[in-house]
Amino acid sequence: MKNQITEGQIDSYQKNGFVIIEDFLSSNELDDWREAVAEAIQEREGRKFPDKDVKIGEDDGINEDADYYGKVFDQLLNLWQTNERMKNIMWDERIGQMAAQLSRQDGIRIWHDQTLIKRPWANPTAWHLDTPFWSFDHREALSIWVALDDATLENGCLFFIPGSHKKTTFENPGITKNMDAVFDFYPQFKQSQSIPAVMKAGSCSFHNGLCIHGAHANMTPGFRRAMTCAYMPDGSVFNGQKNILSDEQVAKLKVGDPLNDDRQNPLIYSR
Repeated sequence: MKNQITEGQIDSYQKNGFVIIEDFLSSNELDDWREAVAEAIQEREGRKFPDKDVKIGEDDGINEDADYYGKVFDQLLNLWQTNERMKNIMWDERIGQMAAQLSRQDGIRIWHDQTLIKRPWANPTAWHLDTPFWSFDHREALSIWVALDDATLENGCLFFIPGSHKKTTFENPGITKNMDAVFDFYPQFKQSQSIPAVMKAGSCSFHNGLCIHGAHANMTPGFRRAMTCAYMPDGSVFNGQKNILSDEQVAKLKVGDPLNDDRQNPLIYSR
């Protein structure tokens, strides 16, 4: 694993809100990640969440048009909670340290992992932000996005709007069918030049949860598979949104309470 972060990469991430790390995984590690993800997906039998019966392509209460959004990507969350191999991968302290260095935080907790699989001819992923969906407000929350297949201009690679993380807020524009809907909230970025994140399989990117990003449609007959994990800086507090939390967890929380339940959000790195 290429887990050594340079000052140049930290500066680039802080400036642009994202950074690409080529050849993050060795060929053997890539094979292991692919096998673990495939095993975890098979065990889930199509269930998007560990503790819910919502299946891929069904209405999850978040998106109104399940048919359209079901064809954006197959999305399964918190595979680490239902598969031991995925737990070992997601709990890797080296990745937590990378996230801490890039975000300049002292501690990193897992918010949730998710696999994002664009099937052949899948719909595009509209411009959006991540953090406004989550149960905490922190300007340094971030995600890793690991390419399990080559991510190309043709099959649905990510795009970022550099520097957008410095001016966006925790207001949630949502994700719509229209690629440009986010600019109703952030018109200052409508003329910005987006940057494609073309990556070979085994490479990865990190991006700030307030950086505007999206993805092409898959214009090929092949799959574009990715494994991602969202990270919460240690010390973050509950903002009142449920997101991935269970009804039982929400019932025990009030706004301002620390989100430090290691069963749900394990601390994978601390300085």
